[in-house]
Amino acid sequence: MKLSFGHRSISPLTVIWLTAFAAAQAQITPFTTQPAAQSQTSPTQPQQQGQPTAGIAPATPGSQATTETIRPTYELGPSDQVMIHAPDAEELNDKTFKIEDDGTATLPLVGAVKMGGLTVEQVEDDLKNRLKTYIRNPLVSITVVQFRSAPVFFVGQFLRPGIYALQGRHTLVEMMQSVGGLQPTASRRIKITRKNESGPIPLSSAVEDPGTRTSSVEIGLVSLTQNINPAEDIVLQPYDVVSVDRAESVYLMGAFKAAPIQLGDRESISILQVLAESGLAEDEAQMNKAYILRPVLDTARRAKIPIDLTKVLSTEANDYPLLANDILVVPKKKDRSAMMNRLETMGLGLVSSLLVISLLNGKL
Repeated sequence: MKLSFGHRSISPLTVIWLTAFAAAQAQITPFTTQPAAQSQTSPTQPQQQGQPTAGIAPATPGSQATTETIRPTYELGPSDQVMIHAPDAEELNDKTFKIEDDGTATLPLVGAVKMGGLTVEQVEDDLKNRLKTYIRNPLVSITVVQFRSAPVFFVGQFLRPGIYALQGRHTLVEMMQSVGGLQPTASRRIKITRKNESGPIPLSSAVEDPGTRTSSVEIGLVSLTQNINPAEDIVLQPYDVVSVDRAESVYLMGAFKAAPIQLGDRESISILQVLAESGLAEDEAQMNKAYILRPVLDTARRAKIPIDLTKVLSTEANDYPLLANDILVVPKKKDRSAMMNRLETMGLGLVSSLLVISLLNGKL
């Protein structure tokens, strides 16, 4: 059966399809007719991307990466302002409180709470214990929304990394004493990153990054410690990030008796230096079959570089620089005594078997 519309005939299936399409179109609202939702974030409340990061000041232009990645051991003090996130306690949740001159802050439900001289984590633990009177398993996190003085961030292989208040004029060496110095595994190069708003780093080796609006410089620990008044001992500025990576090493395999050799301030170390420091057992090593395994940039592979150590030691071949994360492999010689013992055992067994067979054949 077909239905007639004017001079045209349309099948019932076509009518059903057109009806469904029209109904679907009626439910579509053009995107321009519905205004975008306005942000409900208060001026003092940082926008949340997942859980808020406790103890960290709200991000400012140029410092977002720092504030998102550092969990501080910042010690609170008078005039600091903190925001408490406690979703099960409406009286406290997402409200800002100022620490008074006596180091306390007066909070709803729990009263006066000592915060001055304590780290963010310690105050969080104290509040959790206090709220257990009212809430079975309270969740508490604290964000420092205003520092009493500008912070400096110490990241990486320091003994006590974290956020430290920059009160007054302090140099790099002075602040490093506050963080306890470096861990034994730390590199001997210290990196300082500074926001452009704080002015340039007063060293000719500083490099500017227009993309992040920061400048940075690497300073050798030797320069800081061996000179009486080193130029590298610069005055730190608010929101400076001082970072130290783990020390880079050259690794040894095969006939070596030593652990990996740390490069420290060096960009490379020669093979002869490694041999002098490593305690290589030359009588056990195949010196002419050594090789270097070097990482290939942006891959998980390593390139194999053959090295004849016999020629290097005899100065017939040039010395060769080893870079960070290189692996120097010197294969061990095969244990001749063990091999001879095995061959002798196999040989005696073969002779004994032949003798038994001969005797048996003679009897047959």
